[in-house]
Amino acid sequence: MTARAAARHPFGALATGPRRPILTAAVFAVTLACGIAQLVHPPLYDAVVRDAARIDAGAWYRLVTGMFFQDGWTFGLTSNLLWLAFFGAVAERVFGRARWLLLYFGCGLFGQFMSYVWLNPVGAGNSMCVVGLIGGLAAVVMVASRRYGVVLPVQFRVIAFAAPVLAVVDTLAHDNHGLPLLLGLALGFALLPAPVEVAQE
Repeated sequence: MTARAAARHPFGALATGPRRPILTAAVFAVTLACGIAQLVHPPLYDAVVRDAARIDAGAWYRLVTGMFFQDGWTFGLTSNLLWLAFFGAVAERVFGRARWLLLYFGCGLFGQFMSYVWLNPVGAGNSMCVVGLIGGLAAVVMVASRRYGVVLPVQFRVIAFAAPVLAVVDTLAHDNHGLPLLLGLALGFALLPAPVEVAQE
């Protein structure tokens, strides 16, 4: 694919994974079901939210359930699912399903743990999982020209190189999304798809 074609289809030349984002759809459906259950029965949230005091008492499962429920309730559920649908589908196409699982749940669990021990001891949401995917995609964008021979639009490259800087600022501001994004970036470099021969137009 030429640089011009890549501009029309930014990740098309980098998409070597499955065409159908089945994994993204499955995680979307589970997260949506959990969110609806939380909205229908609000006391459920107290039983699953990441809560440092309760985790200290032995409820370690909250580090996992915290990735499927939302402390932002309706707005948090809607916005996080939109981000998941977009970045999840792109990441699944670029990285494949096994790498997607590692990026999404690895970064999400890391974010939950760091929130528990330091940044935000009470909360929930899958946004830290999604920023892990974003970090992984940023790594791909950074090396797209050199590794894959694909020149992506300049705005993609600016965003990709700005992402780690913004992640550090985010962490210094005591928000809990910066660290999982940085881990996603590091994992993205470690899990880069192998270059493939790209047909010229």
